[in-house]
Amino acid sequence: MTIKQTKDGNKLTISVEGNIDTNTSPQLGEVVKTSLNGIKFLTFDFAKVEYISSAGLRVLLQAQKIMDRQGEMYVKNVCENVMTVFELTAFDQILTIK
Repeated sequence: MTIKQTKDGNKLTISVEGNIDTNTSPQLGEVVKTSLNGIKFLTFDFAKVEYISSAGLRVLLQAQKIMDRQGEMYVKNVCENVMTVFELTAFDQILTIK
């Protein structure tokens, strides 16, 4: 998994490439923990994510809880496979998906 961060003032985009699973989610979790201070708008770009496991969902939930207190969070460019996981787990009701 590759993670790229693009920051513009109080806006942060985290672009993820590869699968988000038990092996890779700790890396994404660390980025979330260390990068959100002062961020008002967080966007996850999932254009190159084909799979997300429950471990990855936990990281998104962690980020959503932080952003609920300090701003807004979006997930964009979600493929059909990942969207199916979001729908089956009701994460499509928790996250704002563009």
